[in-house]
Amino acid sequence: MLYQSKIAGLGHYVPENVVTNDDLSKKMETNDEWITERTGIKERRHIKKGDGNSTAIMGVKAAKIALERAQIDKDEIDLIVFATLSPDYYFPGCGVQVQEMLDIKTCPALDVRNQCSGFIYGLSVADQFIKTGMYKNVLLIGSENHSGGLDMTTRGRSVSVIFGDGAGAAVLTRSDHNGQGILSTHLHSEGKHALELSLKGPSTMHWVPEIIEENPQEDIPYYPYMNGQYVFKNAVQRFSEVIMEGLQENGLEVSDIDMLIPHQANLRISQFIQQKFKLNDDQVFNNIQKYGNTTAASIPIALTEAWEQGKIKEGDHVVLAAFGSGFTWASAVINW
Repeated sequence: MLYQSKIAGLGHYVPENVVTNDDLSKKMETNDEWITERTGIKERRHIKKGDGNSTAIMGVKAAKIALERAQIDKDEIDLIVFATLSPDYYFPGCGVQVQEMLDIKTCPALDVRNQCSGFIYGLSVADQFIKTGMYKNVLLIGSENHSGGLDMTTRGRSVSVIFGDGAGAAVLTRSDHNGQGILSTHLHSEGKHALELSLKGPSTMHWVPEIIEENPQEDIPYYPYMNGQYVFKNAVQRFSEVIMEGLQENGLEVSDIDMLIPHQANLRISQFIQQKFKLNDDQVFNNIQKYGNTTAASIPIALTEAWEQGKIKEGDHVVLAAFGSGFTWASAVINW
């Protein structure tokens, strides 16, 4: 017998420190018009040194909200799944850090390293464990600390203006209502493009500003690299494919989408997909304007805000879709 899994609670956390496009123009040759035109981003949140935040800590803050809303006690959690590209340490992973910080009893904890697709990959993992009956309650977190790993000079502006920090969390549980919950998930990767969006450097505990100071060379592999036009071209293709795959799997049409939550990579990508599928503004949720690209955290942050604003209601068909480094891409179809 296969069970159905559903999202019982959502939460998100972003640092208080708001960094506007004008703030960035004081550090590099850029301006609000240049950034807005290319990305749609107006501001983002960055951790401040000494503010007490880290990738795992932000995840904990989001998880506490999700657990409270789910009305599930922390000791009822059977599995922790943590998606991030910016862990606090090389090892151990953030999953066990969350377990310790929340004082959750002995249970498995695993990290997912699929970057922008990480939350949907993690959602698929959680869904499979619940569907098979192995676990009943899963805590899923996506959290990122990008800011300390960015080259905040003109040299790095094409990447550094895009990313922000934050965390989102979801509690998944077994559904008592057949047909309600996660209907399907769809995962893909194509490793031959891995180096088109990559970083070959260390962890956030000893990050780019310190490394530059210690070793101020020009060609250094610690900067994130992105072949922007190539990524954009692949993103719009794979977004379209994986959304249609999810709809077809469940016998749905584009017109059945009540809410599309795309990974917040670039507002231009989201707008392209919206226009291609002829969706109206009420059917697509974007918040990249406020937070930038928060990678594995972007979908849970956006999903939480859409739900908080009453844009997602019981019975709605919600589609999640992501594309990112790897290349990896994924979608999920949910009956809310």
